[in-house]
Amino acid sequence: MDFSFLAQTPLFRGTEPDEIKKMLDCLGAVRKQYRKDECIYRSGDTIQSMGLILSGGVNIESYEFDGKKVILSHATEGQLFAETYACLQGEPLMVNVTASEPSDILFLNAQRMLQTCQNACAFHTKLIENLLTVTAQKNMNLSRRIFHTSPRTIRGRLESYLSYESKLQGNRDFMIPFDRQQLADYLNVDRSALSHELGKMQSEGLLSSEKNHFRLAEIRKSETLCVQIDFCTDTVGIH
Repeated sequence: MDFSFLAQTPLFRGTEPDEIKKMLDCLGAVRKQYRKDECIYRSGDTIQSMGLILSGGVNIESYEFDGKKVILSHATEGQLFAETYACLQGEPLMVNVTASEPSDILFLNAQRMLQTCQNACAFHTKLIENLLTVTAQKNMNLSRRIFHTSPRTIRGRLESYLSYESKLQGNRDFMIPFDRQQLADYLNVDRSALSHELGKMQSEGLLSSEKNHFRLAEIRKSETLCVQIDFCTDTVGIH
């Protein structure tokens, strides 16, 4: 276990690597590996442990009535998933959690984190503070997805999402964490229609793309869109 890596994650921020082994024992930590597309948690499950991604990534997914899959969010190395359900004992999951690539996951018991143990470990308060920060950030991420899927057209959704990623990474040449099908699921559009629209945007000189690598050509337009995204995202988060 790389305790120095764990000390840099949002959950363990502010703790020392040599303290973390004791923490993991107290939190009932269990480490598991998953193959790409393997299901980690299923809709309807009731769980006790949140997952911390040591390597790889996971998609948070739901299915519409007609069976169409929708990617609600994506979590990568160092991030948590399923923490809300783990804290709400007995609340069935409304989503699936699936490995988007080969992944190494550390599971942590939520109730052991939230309640002071018999050893009166001093780190519980810090972990709860960090967990609250993580939860607030997750709420903001869901607000962003609502904004990215609010435009009525596929082009509008692509412009919203891609310009946000460009600004987030500080470059008009950037990578996204989704393949074409995953991007279509995230934006809640048909994959063939998405590919068709991307082709049109490339022919118009608005962008170039290869797999999950994108380059935006119109910097001014992208920056304007990003400003709009930030403003509207903050508004959604407030409400």
